[in-house]
Amino acid sequence: MRLCFLVEEHYRDDGMPLDVVGRLRSWGHSVDVLLPGSSLIAMPELIRAGTHDAWVLKTVSGGPGLSMLESAAAVGLPTINDARSIRPVRDKAVAATVARSRGIPVPPTYFAATPALLARVPDEHYPLVVKPCDGSSGRSVHLVSSPGQLADTGALLRGEGYLLAQPYIPNSGADLKVYSITGELHATVRRSPLHPGRPVLEREVPLTTELARLTAKVGEVFGLDLFGVDIVEGPEGPMVVDINDFPSFRQVPDAVDRVARAVLRLAGSAGDRAPMDPERTLVG
Repeated sequence: MRLCFLVEEHYRDDGMPLDVVGRLRSWGHSVDVLLPGSSLIAMPELIRAGTHDAWVLKTVSGGPGLSMLESAAAVGLPTINDARSIRPVRDKAVAATVARSRGIPVPPTYFAATPALLARVPDEHYPLVVKPCDGSSGRSVHLVSSPGQLADTGALLRGEGYLLAQPYIPNSGADLKVYSITGELHATVRRSPLHPGRPVLEREVPLTTELARLTAKVGEVFGLDLFGVDIVEGPEGPMVVDINDFPSFRQVPDAVDRVARAVLRLAGSAGDRAPMDPERTLVG
């Protein structure tokens, strides 16, 4: 097969996905790697039928790679994940709204166009978790204990774009991250970005039936094949606090081989997927 990986600058030295690229090449497949943030791209010449069996994106939120992936999908080229599925999870406000509307448990969520608007969040929701709508990799996630701390946090968040605020869910300092590789699920424990100083043994852990069903529902609702779900188990049960397309798959045994094989399976079956309609909204 011939594949094209769109790898944004943030991930240009990361094992995921570059180790996957190396594994696919070692198996005899042709893999092109394109850095959309540092390449001048002749779009009609590059993105046309027959150039690649599938396109794969490892992106940061708001990066240029998603536009390229959507361009490929718009002219009928197979993409992994489905290009229609990525933008809704990359905008955390959209992801929270879609998830709640489909019965996926997420914390109450407030959207603020500027840090100053966060002052209107009712006091009973404190402590608050505040983060950018387009954040990734735990970037700029802040725990605000009281309204009095909001001004300092707002100063740190200037320039981060639109913001989300959610009530903090008490936890031990560890998050549960469940990864899905085309339906094969792996649960891992990860250090919470809200408690970076707490010692956490990051490892794979057994997956309960409840969390397996919850993760499978996330994949079904958003139409994702390779994804991760951040889950916090609070007093009212598990809550989904983040969804990531093509995550790190950290602590997953043989992750590189598993993801490489999944890419090949998805590329091989991509012809069965309905082509992207440029006039169709990405959510709905």
